[in-house]
Amino acid sequence: MKNLLTFTLAVILAIIAIASLGNIVGLAISLIIVYFSLKQFLKTRSTWQKIAWGILGLIGLSGLLGNLPALAGIAAIYVLYVGYKNWKKEKTEEVEIEHDPFTNFERQWKDLEKGRTNL
Repeated sequence: MKNLLTFTLAVILAIIAIASLGNIVGLAISLIIVYFSLKQFLKTRSTWQKIAWGILGLIGLSGLLGNLPALAGIAAIYVLYVGYKNWKKEKTEEVEIEHDPFTNFERQWKDLEKGRTNL
């Protein structure tokens, strides 16, 4: 039951992430436009160029605000990544516990040490 619930949650998160890909790309492009226009706005000395870069920055900012649903997709991708990472860690721990060749050796070594201390 737990595996079915986990799988269902992963499928829902994957659908959310895929549906938000367009918004994520738009958010990235808008962030680049805002960053570039801010850098150029601070660098220029002309008033007209500052006005032009400011207008371009406002256009990028409006695109940024329009693509805020991308945050849901980014959160879904992050939750999928963390879940996959924990699932992978659990699988490797199970493999290490089951196939450790030194567990029998360590148990026998402790038995030998107990035998020496009893003498």
